[in-house]
Amino acid sequence: MDQFPLIVRKDRKPIRYLVVDDSVFARKNVAKMVESFGGEIVGEAGDGCTAITEYDRTTPDMVLMDITMPQMEGIEAAERIVRAHPDARIVMVSSVGYQENIVAALQKGARHFVQKPVKAEILYEVIKYVMGDDAVIAAAAVQGVNP
Repeated sequence: MDQFPLIVRKDRKPIRYLVVDDSVFARKNVAKMVESFGGEIVGEAGDGCTAITEYDRTTPDMVLMDITMPQMEGIEAAERIVRAHPDARIVMVSSVGYQENIVAALQKGARHFVQKPVKAEILYEVIKYVMGDDAVIAAAAVQGVNP
């Protein structure tokens, strides 16, 4: 995997992620990418209902969420999370890249969309964009900075 400069919060702590996908393989793949960017996985979920519970439990800086999942689709989960937490940063990560799904996700509060299979360089740029001024690029590793 390519080496990217680390993206961290302004306080120099790792960006905290919740990864939501019904595929364990997809979750692990995305988790490995964000960890290589300096991020920390604070929770995982395999469906939209669990995603809402995990968001409330972990209050992540960013959610990376699939659209098509059992029990509750990602778009509905995103809408519910944003309704309860208006500042939530949710990026939809899905192979179901139909225009109407992307538009619906953005209308319900998602901040961006990444097409599967996820390319590290695209995910990296989307994370930088969505985090905006709340993140900085770290020149050096932030290993061992966790509280």
